Amino acid sequence: MLNAQQVQDLIYQGLPAASQEGLQIEAVGEQRARLRSPFRPSTLRPGGSISGPTMMGLADAAMYAAILAELGQVEMAVTQNLNINFLSRPAPADLIAEAVILRLGRRAAVLEVQLFSEGNDEMVAHVTGTYALPH
Repeated sequence: MLNAQQVQDLIYQGLPAASQEGLQIEAVGEQRARLRSPFRPSTLRPGGSISGPTMMGLADAAMYAAILAELGQVEMAVTQNLNINFLSRPAPADLIAEAVILRLGRRAAVLEVQLFSEGNDEMVAHVTGTYALPH
């Protein structure tokens, strides 16, 4: 099992854009991960809401982080499916993702992610996804 810093290092090595965006792995463990995407004005869409692709990217990174923390260096784990429901308008603030592994099999992992705006307990998006695992 990897700690938050080890997971962040792996993600930064494999995906340098995550480092440039300031993605932070805040906590991992017990088949969970908590990530933060610092607010950047460039992620806003017309109307002042954080864009959907920004939220999807954070959710995908959270799923990947939970898998890396649990299984170690499985950099070739890839997104197989991602479903997102946008529930409320996110504030122009840091986005927080809380991912949990629902089922971890030999070839695939099923996960759930809840997205929040910093300082607000109301979920802004609910995500489910499947990751294909290397064998």
